[in-house]
Amino acid sequence: MNGAGARALRTMLRQPGIVVAPGVYDGLSARIAAAAGFGALYVSGGAVARSGGVPDLGLLTMTEVLGRIREVVDAVAETGIVVIADADTGYGNALNTRRTVREFERLGVAALHIEDQVTPKKCGHYDDKALISTAEMCGKIRAATDARIDDDTVLIVRTDAIATDGLDAALERGARYVEAGADVLFVEAPTSREEIVRIGAALDVPLLINMFAGGKTPQLPAGELEAAGYKLMIAPSDLQRAAMAAMRAVAKELKETGSTAGAGVPMAAFAERDELVALAEFQRLEARYAS
Repeated sequence: MNGAGARALRTMLRQPGIVVAPGVYDGLSARIAAAAGFGALYVSGGAVARSGGVPDLGLLTMTEVLGRIREVVDAVAETGIVVIADADTGYGNALNTRRTVREFERLGVAALHIEDQVTPKKCGHYDDKALISTAEMCGKIRAATDARIDDDTVLIVRTDAIATDGLDAALERGARYVEAGADVLFVEAPTSREEIVRIGAALDVPLLINMFAGGKTPQLPAGELEAAGYKLMIAPSDLQRAAMAAMRAVAKELKETGSTAGAGVPMAAFAERDELVALAEFQRLEARYAS
């Protein structure tokens, strides 16, 4: 399963156009995004953390994250949709990163990304981040590439150096990371359209950009990002934030009135709820195996 997904993603990266991957964090959000017609999904570490009730500060263990990745991969296993996963810092040093790559790959992800923050990391759009050295990160990249079971598995490498050392330093790190084996480069949190364009022009490798409402990076449409040289766009938190706002409105209405009828929030119909989780297919299987 992993090989087919990784090869499919590599084909997408070679073809014209930009791949847009919404952020998902469990099986249900994966099914919703799949139903919308996306060809790739992004398992956001931040969204997974928030769905567990904690902030994006590197608080979850690899084992906890693996459980969510398994849900996502299983939810779209029959669709041909590729899954890109956030592996934070690799959950430690080069040896930890080696194990992380193997564990993520076994679940069937087409790609994963690791970053150059210290462990534990912070959300890329928070302040007061700290980075490991370029040399140490290059060692982790080499460990990740050596660990791959399938050479087609796409290794995405992220640098957060804009926030700590400026754009020039981020570009220098990016070039070193490509030399060390990165297949795709992710320069996190550019703060202007000019920085976005400069990154796209400076690096001759497939580029990923993080787009979501309210962060440090100005929100540009996918077509403009494609023209600037980007091949992958992730929107890690927007589906979850929409769900959070809707749930808050419904909870407030239920508490205040004793009913959800006046919440003013679109809700999935009863039948649609069950259709999203493939109830009919499970019922068909139940009938097939009934004595």
